[in-house]
Amino acid sequence: MEFGERLKELRTSLNCSQKELSEKTGLTLRTIQRIENNKVNPSLHSLKVIGEALKMDLSEFAKQSDTKPYEFNLTFKITDMNQFLTDLKVLVKTHWKTIFLIVLVIWLITNYTDIKSGIMDAWNGK
Repeated sequence: MEFGERLKELRTSLNCSQKELSEKTGLTLRTIQRIENNKVNPSLHSLKVIGEALKMDLSEFAKQSDTKPYEFNLTFKITDMNQFLTDLKVLVKTHWKTIFLIVLVIWLITNYTDIKSGIMDAWNGK
C-alpha cells in the first residue's frame, strides 16, 4: 500500500473529510487529493501540517509505505536542507553584527594566552 492510500485510510478512520483536513492544515483541497491519489509526494511542510492536524507523526508512517524509500527520503531531505539554508540566510542577514561579535569574542577567548604574551612582549620592547 502506498503512502497516499495509507493516509486516506487514516483520515477516514478518524472521520475526517478531505475538506476538513484541508481547512485544518491550510493546504488546498486539491493538494490533499493529489497526495492521497499518489500523484505527488508530500513536501516536508505538508507532512508536518497533516501530522499536526491528525495528531500523529507521519515521518514513521511515511517510511512504512511501499513507495521507493530512497526517493521519498531524498525529496524529504532536500526540502529540509533548502528550508535550513533559507533560514540561515535570513538569520545572517538580520543578525550579522551579533554573529560577528560572538565569533570575535570566542576567538579572543581561545587565543587569550597568545594575545597576552604578544602584548607583554611589545610592552617590554622585545
